[in-house]
Amino acid sequence: MKHGTRLYWILTGLMAAYMLMASIPDMLRIPQAVDLFRHLGYPSYLLPFLGAAKTLAVIAIVALGVRGLKEWAYAGLIFDLIGALYSHIAVRDPPSAWIFPVIGLLLVTGSYLVYRKQLGH
Repeated sequence: MKHGTRLYWILTGLMAAYMLMASIPDMLRIPQAVDLFRHLGYPSYLLPFLGAAKTLAVIAIVALGVRGLKEWAYAGLIFDLIGALYSHIAVRDPPSAWIFPVIGLLLVTGSYLVYRKQLGH
């Protein structure tokens, strides 16, 4: 296995686990997720939708042979994480609350950059 391939799967595996750990509580509407969503000013009925969208994005990224869909999945996760970061800043949460979307952004961006490099772009 090439170094780039190994790096891709390590970053992608970490990103997939991280994003799934964020999406499952949303889909299940766990009270802490509902409370956080309300704190950010969003209606809780969006939680299952966003959780399912994040889960489907992770599946598309991990699946082999779905190149075009993979690009959209990466974009969707980036939009979700930027939105989460912006929301925390907008409600004046301390930087300790920002760390979770920042970690997600780093993992998704890292996975995407290695993916694109492997494609030769």
